[in-house]
Amino acid sequence: MVALLGPSGGGKTTTLRLMAGFETPDAGTVTIAGQTVAGPGRFVPPERRRVGMVFQDYALFPHLTVRKNVAFGVPHGPDRDRAVQQALELVGMTAEAERMPDQLSGGQQQRVALARALAPKPSVVLLDEPFSNLDANLRRHVRGHIRQILRDAETTSVFVTHDQDEAFSIADKLCVMLDNRLEQTGAPEDVYLYPASLGVARFMGVANILPGECSGGYVRCELGVLPVGNPDPPKGLVIVCVRPETVRLHTESDASVEGIVTSVEFHGTSKAVNLRLRSGRPVRCVMGVHIPAEVGETVKVGVNSFVAAFPPPSAHDTAHAA
Repeated sequence: MVALLGPSGGGKTTTLRLMAGFETPDAGTVTIAGQTVAGPGRFVPPERRRVGMVFQDYALFPHLTVRKNVAFGVPHGPDRDRAVQQALELVGMTAEAERMPDQLSGGQQQRVALARALAPKPSVVLLDEPFSNLDANLRRHVRGHIRQILRDAETTSVFVTHDQDEAFSIADKLCVMLDNRLEQTGAPEDVYLYPASLGVARFMGVANILPGECSGGYVRCELGVLPVGNPDPPKGLVIVCVRPETVRLHTESDASVEGIVTSVEFHGTSKAVNLRLRSGRPVRCVMGVHIPAEVGETVKVGVNSFVAAFPPPSAHDTAHAA
């Protein structure tokens, strides 16, 4: 399961449409299961690519029952009814097979759309923002269900999302797209912990950005002398990325520095504490709700993990980060 993750307008949906055959590439090739389906002098139409598509709005036919919606893309033949039934069983919609789409919930409509995509036994299933039309609680439940369905179907899938939590929880491989370029590809945990660029680091969740100086695998910055997690860290002046969850308060370490609590945000399972260091630089910390932090309090601040360091993109960006 591959997630194309990036901001709106970053090229994700266009990439999906190129795979599906709804767009023709200006250059390069598209290869699916070893077969080139688009390239110089070659273009295989969408219906012959063995690609299943789940659209953002599901695109179910309102005048057809659930069963007929699922059967729509399955070739006529002796195995057609069995393929439809298997797809309905896979998504758990056999009891609703004779209902109309407007009689279904959003989550049920999504499962019907997925069954329709899986019924023809495609080489790959493409999903365009598949959970964006669901409320937050239903989204969490449905995405776990959809992940299991796709695993049971043993079908490669590529889905587009701008939601990082969604990508982290579902994807085996994460592809970060920024400004129409593929910036980094890897396991979700690796991309988060070892961002390939400052742009990826900033996009992948909240980050504390500080100037620093790097040498010997360590960086010296206002939060102390910290180990760098980059496989090949730069030397000299750098921009440092410190994740909020690695910042700790009330630490007694000799390397700790002082900060003043400026605000506290309660999020149920965690709380975010905003600090101001002696220089006036803001730093954000995410921690357990039981750890005390009062607005106006002076606390010891430390970092309990490695950080990421990047060469300054430009003099302007360095001054901005500082």
